[in-house]
Amino acid sequence: MNNLTANYERILEILRKISSETLLSYQRRAPKLSDLQLISLSLTAEYMGIDSQNHLFRNIPSSLKSKIERSVYNRRKHRLSGKTNNLRLQLVRVFNEFETYFIIDSMPLKVCKLSRSNSSKICKESEYCYPNRGFCASQQMTFYGYKLHAVCSIVGVFRSIDISLSSVHDIHYLKDIKDQLSDCTLLGDKGYLSSNIQINLFNYANIKLETPKRINQNDYQPQFYLFKKQRKRIETLFSQLCDQFM
Repeated sequence: MNNLTANYERILEILRKISSETLLSYQRRAPKLSDLQLISLSLTAEYMGIDSQNHLFRNIPSSLKSKIERSVYNRRKHRLSGKTNNLRLQLVRVFNEFETYFIIDSMPLKVCKLSRSNSSKICKESEYCYPNRGFCASQQMTFYGYKLHAVCSIVGVFRSIDISLSSVHDIHYLKDIKDQLSDCTLLGDKGYLSSNIQINLFNYANIKLETPKRINQNDYQPQFYLFKKQRKRIETLFSQLCDQFM
């Protein structure tokens, strides 16, 4: 509980530097727990890997528990989801303000095993977002589900995250990246190898795409060893996400 309280107070201190206490307008009386305090509590739970609200409310300090009930916390958390994402983006801009090198990669999000894909009803509420089959070259496996695309800085702060169908090639995510980044170097693996895309990114947003060459290419040269080493940072972040969110 001491760790939870300390993390909560530290996160709240940081958020107060970039935002006000009240983020939504209320018609009734002002709540005892401010919007920013509620978001700080939610981010603290995510940071500590607490995925159960019952477990969270069993461990939060009595000073916070007396200000809000669990059901009210759940409703307000959903209402503040958009504001929470805006605060995350503001924090990302602060942390990555002076970064000029970023790493791009993707990872598979398996919905279920291939043998159950035909009978599975998971994520099939709307036809446009049905999961499908895809291939992960790094793990040499075929899977059923989605792909998580991400861009992070060298120090390990996510700059952009998106989800696509598993059959979508990694290189198509670069079409969105050129509107989010500029004047930087982007490190990717062989899945992002394309001379046309490299030229387009450089002309559109001054983004220099660095990818390793294939051995059978005429102009093959080994990638700079430091770039190859730094690309492992995003693989570490993916592993941490898998452990934290199970």
